[in-house]
Amino acid sequence: MPRITELYAFVVADKNPEDEGIVGCRGQNGYWMPLVGADMTRVDALKPIADQIATALKKPYKILKFKLVEEQDGSNPSQ
Repeated sequence: MPRITELYAFVVADKNPEDEGIVGCRGQNGYWMPLVGADMTRVDALKPIADQIATALKKPYKILKFKLVEEQDGSNPSQ
């Protein structure tokens, strides 16, 4: 598995254009999944889902690209 150095997120603005949220969908298991991907293959696979959500919401979405700025250790060695 390649190292993740960038991330893409599908976002939509709420009533206020400055108030954005990540688009998500509920999977067959009932859990919500945010529409994010670490490569364009995943992003391209999520576009049809994002298109359906945008149509239902009657709002366009954007795809934002984030780049790695800092890496932090998320482990908890005391456990």
